[in-house]
Order: sequence, then structure tokens, then C-alpha cells
Amino acid sequence: MSSAKNAEERIETSIDIGRRAGGRAESRMLIDGQLVASASGEQFDNLSPATGQPLGSTAAADADDMDRAIAAARRAFDESDWRTNRRLRARCLDQLQSAIEREQDDLREELIAEVGCPVMTTQSAQLDWPLADGLRYPARLMLDFPWERTLDGGGLFGDRNVRMVVKEPVGVVAAITPSNFPIEVILNKLGPALATGNTVVLKPDPNTPWNATRLGRLIAEHTDIPPGVVNVVPTPSNDVAALLGADPRVDMISFTGSTAVGKLLMRAGADTMKRMFLELGGKSVSIVLEDAPPAAIVGSAIGVCVHAGQACAATTRMLVHRSRFDDAVASVTAAYQAVPIGDPVIPETLVGPVISAAQKRRVLDAVDQARADGAEITTGGGAVANLPDHLAGGHYVAPTVIVGVDNGAAIARQEVFGPVLVVLPFDDDDEAVRIANDSAFGLAGAVSSRSLERGMAIARRIRTGSFGVNGGMFYGADAPFGGFKNSGVGRQCGVEGFEQYLESKTVAYRAPRAKATPPR
Repeated sequence: MSSAKNAEERIETSIDIGRRAGGRAESRMLIDGQLVASASGEQFDNLSPATGQPLGSTAAADADDMDRAIAAARRAFDESDWRTNRRLRARCLDQLQSAIEREQDDLREELIAEVGCPVMTTQSAQLDWPLADGLRYPARLMLDFPWERTLDGGGLFGDRNVRMVVKEPVGVVAAITPSNFPIEVILNKLGPALATGNTVVLKPDPNTPWNATRLGRLIAEHTDIPPGVVNVVPTPSNDVAALLGADPRVDMISFTGSTAVGKLLMRAGADTMKRMFLELGGKSVSIVLEDAPPAAIVGSAIGVCVHAGQACAATTRMLVHRSRFDDAVASVTAAYQAVPIGDPVIPETLVGPVISAAQKRRVLDAVDQARADGAEITTGGGAVANLPDHLAGGHYVAPTVIVGVDNGAAIARQEVFGPVLVVLPFDDDDEAVRIANDSAFGLAGAVSSRSLERGMAIARRIRTGSFGVNGGMFYGADAPFGGFKNSGVGRQCGVEGFEQYLESKTVAYRAPRAKATPPR
């Protein structure tokens, strides 16, 4: 078969996947158990990041819709037995798991179409990994979790004083999710929030609404989740979304996204003392010690290109021992020039588009500023050239390597959220640790060394929520994920993430005095 015919078939496939996704998409919201249009009848376009063209539309919630969703969640929490009926919750989570699995292939295509994620990423963190355990892990944990524990006696009544610690759900949770790994984040919020007995108002990112509205349809049609327990409210309006932060009926904000928005939500929720889980930005490091294997350099650098660098935990600062710096820059530059870029439908594509034209502009502006500040761009530094015609309107940024700056430069301190790597030299382990910790962020990081002991020693000194040593991967529904400093508050996943959605209540009672045993 000729290469021209191969190219033609690939173009047809990339166009068809968007059409198929649009034809199967759920445009309605889920409010109080019903799939509904917005009260105003307004909709907004869902645009393909790969082509820039509309895939279809979604109901645009207004303030009345958000009010109804919050009211439904509040009523479901206060008046139904959802918060106390663990057997019901376990059954419903199992039903939802089965329903998603039945539509897994359709969901995969939908993610590729609306997120612009390469198909290979859907086989890992974009879909398959979170689907494997995002709901199952908290459902299992719910059955074994110590919901009550008894303390030793105390107080005025000695042994007659009984104290219990009881775990209860927080209440109404506003789950606000991002566009980069939307279903992954949604499942890892919904799973523990529902397993612990909370009700949820889910507000998906307007750039990627369909995976969330699909879940809304599956909940309505294939589960026994009571009306109001889960509400899915897409909206392009920041003003409508902001109602979740101010409304006193909402008890908790569970947000994944930028640090700037996280701070706004924290301020908005302060008046009503909302509980906060904020998983925010990062500017993580990958430390390459002088004894690291050569493959570790390229392997760590390539990770920044996956999904066009749109990952909060991406190690976008590479710290390389000065003795290996020049060789490392040359190797990484060559690797970035060879990275497969293009249509996310093609199996070998590693770098697809960024999510929007606005995000493309932000990434390129950050690179232009670095260039103006004196940085050297060894490769990339602009939009991708020579794309096929059907991708001409897509939002592609060339993988970019930046050197010639120190850790004080804006490009080394600010989250770019694109395929942009800054490479910095260091002279010894202490300096590497100092540079790594000299950041407003503290989300993730990595180190490469032939000595596990040395790598682990550095891992313990870095102020981040997660860290990989010699290629170790921390991801999993059983592993808490979150950040230090400006990278957030709280943890997602694991026992810590489960308890994020619980309150602790201490109950004490005076036990009746035991009756004396009558003499024989």
C-alpha cells in the first residue's frame, strides 16, 4: 500500500472520529436525576483541539441551573439515606463501573476528539488506569474502613465514660475538574466522594464537557444513584461556576486546576468556611546525577512531551550535573526533534495539540518572553510547521528545549502547561536540592542515579507531594497525590484522599453501672 494512501486513510480516520464522537455525545445536563437542557436553552460549542473545528454543542448552564443543582444535592444529602446506606453506595458504584466499561471504546474516542489526547495516553492515565481502580478502590475501602473507633475511658466518670470517634461525610461537594485529564480526575473525585456518602455537583471544564455529561447519562440510566446525589452542570460562564464557591449550601470544594483559580476559590469559600481540596499547578524537577544512565536523561525529558506537556506533574525543569550538561542538552534536543507530532488518532503520535487557541498563545508567549530575557532555544520555540491540511486549524506547539537561564527566570518558575523543558546545570547534590526546592510549587519530581540509596536520600529532601526515583511511578488510586506550597491543599486518592471527604465527630456517653453479681 502506498504512503499516499496510508496518509489519506489516516486523514479520514481523524475526521471520522470527531464526527462519531459528536454523533454519540450527550449534550444534556444531569440535575436532580433528570437529563435536561439548560433553563435558558443556551448551548456552547465543543471544539476539536486537533482541527479547531466544532465537534458539537453542550447545554450551557446558567445561574438558575446551578441553583437547582446545588439545591438537589443539598436535599439528597439531608433527606435521603445516601449518607448512611453503605450497601446502596457500594451497589451504585459497581453499577457505574459496569456502565462505563460497556461504553469504554466510545469514551476513548470521545476523549481523543474533545481533549486532543493521543490515543496512546488513553491506554494509561487518560482512561484505562483510572477506569481500572478510580471507583473500585474507594468502593472496596468503604467496606473495610474504620467508620467508628472507641477511645479509652476518661473524664469525670472513669470507666463509665465511653468516647467514640465517628466518621461522617462532609456534605455537598462541588467537584470542579480540568481539561487535561478530565475523566481521570472526575473518577478520582467521584469515587471517594460518593463512597464516603457525600453528594456532588460536578462542574467540568468547558473545553471538555462530554466525558462528564456521558457519566451523567450513565448515572441516570444505569444506576440506582438517587436523584440529586450526582449533578453534572457544564457551563462556559466563570460567573456561574463561581456560585459554587460562594453558596452556603456547598460544604466542600474539590478542585483540580491552576493555582490562580484555586486561590480564588479559597477566598470565595472562606466566608462559609468550606472544606478545601485543591490540586493545583507545578514546576517539577527531574534531577540527573552524574552517575545516571544515559537513557534516563532522554526518558525523563520525553515525559514532558506526553499530551503536549499538559500535565501538572510534568517534570518541566531538568537539573543536570554540570559534567554532563552539554551532552544532555544535545541528547534532549535531538530527541525532541524526533518526537512524533500530529494527529492524536495515529497510534504513534506522542505530541498532540494543546487544548485551545488561547492556551497555545500562552505557551508561545512564555517562550517568547524567555527568548527576550536571553534564553537559548535549542529546538522548537514556535508553532508546529508543515501540518497536514486537516490539522491546519489545530493548536500545536513544537517541543521546545530552553537553556541559558538560571532558576530565577520566569520560564523556570512559572507553569507553562505545554511541551517546554528548561535545562539547568548544578555542581553537587546539595545545589540540586536547593534549586529543586527554590520554587513556589511542590507537586512532583524525580531523580536518576545508579545508586538507589543516593536517589532515595535526595527524594527525602525535596519538598514535593510525590517523587519518583530511577523511573519509579507513584500513580494509582491507592496512592495519595497532591502538593506542597502553591501546588495545593490536601490529597487525592489513597486513604488520605478518602478521608478528605469525611468529617470526624467525637461522641461521649455515660455508660450504666454494671449490675453486681448476686451471691450464690
